[in-house]
Amino acid sequence: MKPKVWIEKIKFSDDSEVTFDSNQIIVFVGPNNVGKSASLKELNTLTRTNHPNRRVIKDFSLRKEGQLNDLLEFFNRYSEEKFNPNSPDPIYTGYQFSLPKSNISSWWSMSNQLSNLHPVFVNLIKTEDRLTAANPPKNISLTKDAIQHPIHFLQKYDDIEKEFSDYFRQAFSQDLIVHRNAGDHVPLHIGQKPIPKEGEDRVSRSYVEELEKLPLLHQQGDGMRSFVGVLLNAFISNHNILLIDEPEAFLHPPQARLLGKMLAKDLPIDRQLFLATHSSDFLRGLLEAQVSRLKIIRIEREHDINQISVLDNSEIIEVWNDPLLRHSNILDGLFHSKVIICESDSDCRFYSAILQSIYENESNISPDFLFVHCGGKHRVSSVVKALKQLNVNVNTILDFDVLNNQNPLKKIFEELGGDWSIIEKDWKLVKTKIDEKRPELTTEDVKKELSLILESTTDRIFPNNKIKQIDSILKKVSAWQDAKKVGKSFVPNGDPTKAYQRLIIELEKIGLIIVEVGELESFVRSIGNHGPKWVNEVLYKDLANDPELHEAREFVKKLI
Repeated sequence: MKPKVWIEKIKFSDDSEVTFDSNQIIVFVGPNNVGKSASLKELNTLTRTNHPNRRVIKDFSLRKEGQLNDLLEFFNRYSEEKFNPNSPDPIYTGYQFSLPKSNISSWWSMSNQLSNLHPVFVNLIKTEDRLTAANPPKNISLTKDAIQHPIHFLQKYDDIEKEFSDYFRQAFSQDLIVHRNAGDHVPLHIGQKPIPKEGEDRVSRSYVEELEKLPLLHQQGDGMRSFVGVLLNAFISNHNILLIDEPEAFLHPPQARLLGKMLAKDLPIDRQLFLATHSSDFLRGLLEAQVSRLKIIRIEREHDINQISVLDNSEIIEVWNDPLLRHSNILDGLFHSKVIICESDSDCRFYSAILQSIYENESNISPDFLFVHCGGKHRVSSVVKALKQLNVNVNTILDFDVLNNQNPLKKIFEELGGDWSIIEKDWKLVKTKIDEKRPELTTEDVKKELSLILESTTDRIFPNNKIKQIDSILKKVSAWQDAKKVGKSFVPNGDPTKAYQRLIIELEKIGLIIVEVGELESFVRSIGNHGPKWVNEVLYKDLANDPELHEAREFVKKLI
C-alpha cells in the first residue's frame, strides 16, 4: 500500500470549518489582498510544523494513511539509498528530499504534521519553480538512479512523454520532445517532432541532428515554460498535496482556460490540489471539465477576519448549467469586492465611466467594482442568486419601470435578501396610482393609428419599419411608458409619493437602486438617440465636471 497524506479539514479565521476529500481540487477565489495566496503559504507551513504565525487559517487536520513498512517500501522504490562513510545510517535521496532512514519512523508518527517528511508529500509550486522546471536537469541512469527532476519522468517513460507532448500541442500547436542523447543534461525541444529514418532510432546521429535544429523549451518565453512547469509538478511527481498560486501567470486567456481544464480532468486520483487564482479564464477551464472533485472557496476580508464562502459540486453544476453565467463575464465578479448588475451593456459603460471620473477628479483609485449586464430585468434574480451563493457583494441598477410588475421585482428583492411583505403595500399603492394616470393614447386612438399603418402597407412581407411603428404605438397605451421617461416625478402627490419614498429607502437598503430619473438616457436629455449611440456621445463630455451630469454623479455615489 502506497502511503498517503491529505488535508482533511481547515478552520478559517471566521471560525468556519471546511472538510475535504483526499483527491479534491480546491480553488480559492476572491478580490485582491484577502488571503488567497496566504492560505496556500500557511497550509504549506502547517503541514511541516505547527507554526504559530497564522493570519487566515486558525487550525487544520492532516490525515495520514499507511504503515511505516509502506513508507519504507515507497522510499525503496522512488529514491536512492546512499551511505555516508562516517555514518552507518543510510540516506534516502529522491525528488526534492534527502532523509536519514533512522528518523523516518518518528517523523511519520507525529500528530498532524510531517516535519522533515514534508517535501516528500507536499509541494508548494511557486512562480520561479514553474519557470525553472523547464531547465535541463543532469542526466541519470534510467535503470539505477532515482528520479531527481520532473523531466526525468519524461525521459524514463515514453508514455508520459507522449502525454505531455499532447498537452503542449493543444496549448501551443507544437510537439514537446525529450533529447535523450544530449550529454550531461536532458533538455526539452519544441516544434515538429522528427521521424527516425528506416533502420534508425532516437539516438541515431541523423535523428539527433534534426532534433537539435528545434528550439529549446528553456529558452522560450515565460508562458510556455510556466505551462509545462505547472503540469510537470502536478501530474508526474509523487506529492499527495499540491499548492499552486496563480497557475495562470504568464498565460494568455485561452491557454489559462485550457490549463484549468487539463488540471481538473487529468489530475491523478491520488492528488489533492489547492489553487489560488485571479483569473476567470482559468476558473472557467476548471468548470468546463465538470468534475465532481471541484470545490470553490471564496475569501473576503473584513478587518482581520477572512470571511469564507463555499460552493460545492452540486451548486457548481447549477451555476455552470446557466448559459448566461457560462457565456458572460459575470463570473469575473468572484474576483471583485462588489458587483453591480445592470440591464444592458450601455448601462454598464455609462455608470462605470461616471464612477471612474469621480475618482480621477479627486486623484484617487476608483473602488474595485465590476459592472455586468444580464440582458434585461428578468435575468437579474438568477445572477444575484449565483453571486450571493459565494458571498459576493451585489447591487443592482434598474430602470424606473421595474416597479411596473411584481415580478421580476419581487424575485430580485428577495434574492438580495429583502422581505417582500415589508414593501408590498407601498409598492401596490405606487403601481396602482401610476396605472390610473391617463396613458398617452386611448383604445380608440390606438385603433385609428393601427388602421392607418395597416391600410398603407401593400408589401407581401410586412416591413420592419411598420413593425417598429406598431410597437411604438402599443407602448403609448400604458402610463408606464411616460413614467419610464421621467421617473419619480410621475408619481402622484400625497400618499403615493410618501409610499414611493418609503419604498425607495427599503430597496436601497438591500442594494436595489432605482433610476429615479426614469432611464439611463434621462440623465442627459441634450443628447438624442438611445442605448449604445447615446452612450457613445455622452462619453465625449467632461464626465467629472459637466453640470448636466451632476445628477448622474450623485446617483453613482449611492453605490459607494
